[in-house]
Amino acid sequence: MRGGARLSSPTAGRLLCEATLRLRDVSDSPRVEAEMLLMHVVGSSRAGLLTHPERPLTHAQVDEYGELVDDRASGYPLPHLTGEVEFYGLPLEVTPEVLIPRPETEVLVDLALERRPTSVIDVGTGSGCVAIALATHLSEAEVVAIDISPRALAVARRNAEKHGLGERIRFIVGDLLDRRPGPVDLIVSNPPYVSADEWAALPPSIRDHEPRLALDGGPDGLEVVRRLLSESQGLLEPGGGLLVEIGATQGEAVREIAETFFPQSGTAIRVHADLAGRDRVLEIQT
Repeated sequence: MRGGARLSSPTAGRLLCEATLRLRDVSDSPRVEAEMLLMHVVGSSRAGLLTHPERPLTHAQVDEYGELVDDRASGYPLPHLTGEVEFYGLPLEVTPEVLIPRPETEVLVDLALERRPTSVIDVGTGSGCVAIALATHLSEAEVVAIDISPRALAVARRNAEKHGLGERIRFIVGDLLDRRPGPVDLIVSNPPYVSADEWAALPPSIRDHEPRLALDGGPDGLEVVRRLLSESQGLLEPGGGLLVEIGATQGEAVREIAETFFPQSGTAIRVHADLAGRDRVLEIQT
C-alpha cells in the first residue's frame, strides 16, 4: 500500500466501512466511491457487495483495494482509478488524457437530440462522450469528432469501437474548426471555459489530474469560445445551429459574443440552464 494505514479486515463489509472513513475528506459521497472501487477490484455488482458483506477477499484483492483507496484519498479522480465513467447511460473509458465527462454535459446532448440533425460536428470531443451519445441516438446522422490531442482522440476511437460506432463516427485531429469539415446541421462543443481566477480555485483533483488543455479558457475563460464562434461562420447549413457548453456564470457574456459573430436578422440566441438552474449551454439558431 502507498501511504495511509493498512485496511485490516479481509471481508467486504469491513473494508467498505474503513474505506468510507478514509474518503470523507475528498468526496461528497465516500460510501458510494468506496463501493465503486471495491466493485472494480472484485468484479462484483453493487448488489453483490451489499448482499454478502461477509464475503472474504484474497490478500491480493485487499492490497489492490488499499492502494486504490490510498490514491483516491490523496486526490486522484475516481474515474482515473477505475478507468471508466458512465455518461448518458453509456460506460466510457477515461484516462488522464481526456476530461472526465460530467452529468451537466448531458444537457448539451438533450438539446442536440431535440433538433434531430442529420449531420453533426463535435468540437473538442475528448473521450468522445457527446459524439458517441449522439451517434447512438441518431442512427442516420453523420457525426464528426474533432480534437487537437491525438491521445484524446485515441481514447474517443476506443470508446466508439466499444459501442459499435467505430465506422459511424469520423475522427479528425484538428484545432477547433481549422480543418473546415462542413457544412453541417449542427456544431456541438464542450470547450475549455475555465478563467484564470477559476483555475486557481479548482480542486486539486481537477487542476492536478485532468488535462489543462481541455479546461483553460484563458484570462476570462472565453478565448476558445470566441474562436469557435468565429470559425463556425460559413460552416452551417441554412437553418443550422450551434450548442456550446459554458460556465455557470458566463451566460450574459457569451450572449454578447454570439451577437457579435451572428448579428443576422432572424438568428435566435439563447442560454439554457442545467438542472441546478445555472447557465450551461449557449444555443445559436441561424
